[in-house]
Amino acid sequence: MARIAGVNLAKEKRVEAALTAIFGIGRSIAGKIVEDSGIEKDCKVKDLTEKEVGTLREHIEKLQTEGDLKRKIAMDVKRLQEVGSYRGFRHKKGLPVRGQRTRYNCRTRKGKKKTIANKKTVTK
Repeated sequence: MARIAGVNLAKEKRVEAALTAIFGIGRSIAGKIVEDSGIEKDCKVKDLTEKEVGTLREHIEKLQTEGDLKRKIAMDVKRLQEVGSYRGFRHKKGLPVRGQRTRYNCRTRKGKKKTIANKKTVTK
């Protein structure tokens, strides 16, 4: 099992797919990393040599990933809130930030709320 950027990569996956487990690396960047390091696209993680793992580490160290990237995102959101921008306000309230409608959807941001029907009062 290869450990790169503090993440254990799955042995049975192809290298390109396994690299996407690292926060900040998507499919396109993973493809570029594999291509630049000279590893075959169909190679699995368990078949990598130590030299190939080293070249992958070198390429990934140049990128901002995992903790550094999460910290940067958190600081960006905090800056928006301190400035008092509309996006910062939406972040603070827990509402969608990128212009989505909120009347019927956006359950991911707002959270699931249970509605309670009006209780009927007994009249005598």
